Amino acid sequence: MDKEYVIVAINPGSTSTKIALYKNENCQFEHVIRHNNEELQKFARINDQYEFRLALVEQILVHHGVDLNKIDAVVGRGGPLKPLDSGTYLVNEVMCEDLRTGIQTEHASNLGGLIARGIAAQAGVPAFIADPVSVDELQPLSRISGLPEIKRRSLFHALNLKAVAHRVAKDLQIEYRDLTAIMVHLGGGISVGIQRHGRMIDVANPNEAGPFSPERAGALPTGDLIKMCFSGNYTLEQMKKKLVGSAGLVAHLGSNDGREIEQRIAAGDEKAALIYEAMAYQVAKEIGAMSTVVNGNADAIVLTGGLAHSKMLVQWITERVQFIAKVLIYPGEDELQALVEGTLRVLRGQEEVKTYQ
Repeated sequence: MDKEYVIVAINPGSTSTKIALYKNENCQFEHVIRHNNEELQKFARINDQYEFRLALVEQILVHHGVDLNKIDAVVGRGGPLKPLDSGTYLVNEVMCEDLRTGIQTEHASNLGGLIARGIAAQAGVPAFIADPVSVDELQPLSRISGLPEIKRRSLFHALNLKAVAHRVAKDLQIEYRDLTAIMVHLGGGISVGIQRHGRMIDVANPNEAGPFSPERAGALPTGDLIKMCFSGNYTLEQMKKKLVGSAGLVAHLGSNDGREIEQRIAAGDEKAALIYEAMAYQVAKEIGAMSTVVNGNADAIVLTGGLAHSKMLVQWITERVQFIAKVLIYPGEDELQALVEGTLRVLRGQEEVKTYQ
């Protein structure tokens, strides 16, 4: 009989901390702690929240009667670290230092590895992260831009897309390393990439490129963007927020909620219908562009993320791209489960644990 591994998974977000206990792939409980602005405004930096959030996680584990002596590992969501290969990484001191300083940017997910290590130290077990957003497996051709001073960067929804790629390979009865798929994460940001030989060899960074999304601008006409930046009407920070967080559906329709927008469309809102379909249109265009990376030879086009629940959006995209390859739908983004699956592959010896340098 296969060994039963007990794993604590932790996913810190900007306004919440999610904790779960798994026995192998089976979730025993999931608990979401909500953080209001008043609580978090006391902390100048993300890293300053560490003790506060660690204590809350400890309280939840006690509340659910978790015996730390009986767990095998703790896994946390990885933040934007140095560019690295996909996989599951042991949380070491080098990683902790980069998470504390926010080597690429300050983000709540930086706390994932730190809190995981704090709990793991009490239990005497290893702490891991899996597939952080800074996974970088781009082929050399994918890095070149039209300016030698600027290289294309790999930042995308790696945790969800990599976990779903494993599930797709299993469902298609293909070895993971033999899968070629166009992977699309439909969420607050939209990532479109091409997975081949176990690596994401090209991807549209949702903060800078690709389709617009519920909250992000995607690719823009650069001339007009430059004029806006030098208009004197916006600071650097205001422009950053305008492009990521206040753009896309939010800018056009005042909402990032696909369900609300679909209700408006059903009620006859023509502008909502135009903008929502335009987003689907741009996603389909990016899928078409990615198909050229592998000469159109893809096993599947995979749609995942929260907006993959939208039948309207999925239908619009599918109608435009199904000539390329079959379209598979894996709605949702269960990040805690994805973290656990990455940890289990290491504990079971299916993958080697990786070391952050």
